[in-house]
Amino acid sequence: MAGDAAHGINVSVIAPSAYLRDFAAQDPATVHHVAAQRVLADPDYRAFFREEAELGATVIVDNGVFDLGESLPPAALVLAARAVRAQEIILPDVMRDGPATIRASDLAARQILQITAEFRLCAVVHAADDREWNQVYDHFASCGYAGSIAFPASRSREPSQELAKNRLAATAYLEETGRVVPGLVYRLLGFGRTGHLELISQRAHPWISSVDGAAPVLLGMMGVRMLPRGPYDKPPTPRVETVGHIDPGRFALIRENIQAARDAAGCPVKIREAR
Repeated sequence: MAGDAAHGINVSVIAPSAYLRDFAAQDPATVHHVAAQRVLADPDYRAFFREEAELGATVIVDNGVFDLGESLPPAALVLAARAVRAQEIILPDVMRDGPATIRASDLAARQILQITAEFRLCAVVHAADDREWNQVYDHFASCGYAGSIAFPASRSREPSQELAKNRLAATAYLEETGRVVPGLVYRLLGFGRTGHLELISQRAHPWISSVDGAAPVLLGMMGVRMLPRGPYDKPPTPRVETVGHIDPGRFALIRENIQAARDAAGCPVKIREAR
C-alpha cells in the first residue's frame, strides 16, 4: 500500500481552547496550526501556543478565512504571529477562487514584508478547475515570497479526479510530473471527505510536512470512532470554537481518534501528559 512508506506527516490537532492541554499538547512539541483570530482574542489560547513554541514547536498562524469568511489584515497576522512566537504565516486566500487568491496573497505578502521578514510565508492553492489549479500552483511555486505551499481539504461530496477537488490526485500529479520544488515546505489544511484515511496514501510523499484538523476531537466528542482502516463517514460537526463543554466520559475516545489519525499519517507525536 502506498501509505506504508516510512515517512510521517505531522498532525496538528485543533481543539477548543479549554481542552488544548487535554488533546493538543504535543510530545515532542513539533508543529501547530493556530487561528490568528483566536490568538488575538483568547489569552489562554495565546499562552498555550506560546508555551508550545518555547518547547520547540513550529507554530503556523492561519489567516482566519475558514472561520471568519475573510482573512485578517496583514498587520493583524504579524501581531498574532509575534504573540505566539510563530515561524510561519498563512497568507490570505479566497475559497475556490484562484485569481482572487493570487491577488490577495501577492498584496498581503508585500504588506507583511514591508513590516518584517521574520516569518516564512505560506500560500494556499485554490482553484475552480484543473487549468486554474495549475496556474495558481505555478504562480506560488515561482513567486519568490512563498516558503511553503498548502493544499486545502477535498470537501466535495462526490469523488472526483479534478485537481481542485481531490487533494490526493493533486499531490500525486505533482509527484508524477516532477513539479515538487526542492526547498519548499508543503502542507495539508484540514481533513477532507475521506478524513484520516487520505493520510495513509499521502504518506507516500515525503515532501508533505503537516496536516491540521479538528475531526478527531469533534467526532470523539460526539461518540464517533475513527476506525484505523475505515470506513470514514463523518456526520455534520459543530465549529470547534463553538464547543463549550466536552463530556469527560468521551476523553478516551477522543484520544483514540487522535492516535488513529496520527497512525494513519505515520506521525510519532503523542499527547503530552499534564504536569
